[in-house]
Amino acid sequence: MNPKAVFGANVRRLRRERGFTQKELATRTGFQPTYVGGVERGERNISLVNMAAMAVALRVTLSELVAGIPRAE
Repeated sequence: MNPKAVFGANVRRLRRERGFTQKELATRTGFQPTYVGGVERGERNISLVNMAAMAVALRVTLSELVAGIPRAE
């Protein structure tokens, strides 16, 4: 599976578990809701700084956000 898609699925799952809408997550991170949607759909190549902002907003570690991404060969 595509790393961006795995990351996005993790963000979506964690966001929903916390009861946040995309708009609420956007507010907590300072991102636009359309950016959050693009991340969740695996359309965005998100930077490490933005990953960290997502982790803080979702109250998880970075490793939880990247869980399941296949190792590079």
